[in-house]
Amino acid sequence: MRSVSFGSYLKQIREQKKIPQRKVAHRLDIDTSTLSKMELGERQITVSMIEGLADALGLEYRELQIKFISDKIMQDFKGQPFLLDALKETLSKNSE
Repeated sequence: MRSVSFGSYLKQIREQKKIPQRKVAHRLDIDTSTLSKMELGERQITVSMIEGLADALGLEYRELQIKFISDKIMQDFKGQPFLLDALKETLSKNSE
């Protein structure tokens, strides 16, 4: 499954800030072809990469992680009839 939304967002930010792929890839300790595939949605971005991406792109870690999680939830669960109920239950368990 392609996860284009978050990857294309990262690419857009990187290009707007004129940051070369090699610099972001170096920060993540991956090669540029892997980063390119992530931006195209052909490779998964992991939660452990978010802090490095935020640092490399000059973004707030909190905001980038929220966007990542939100996009991941929508990618995996969009259209599920009980998504909101599941999120509410998750939040209630998280506050315990």
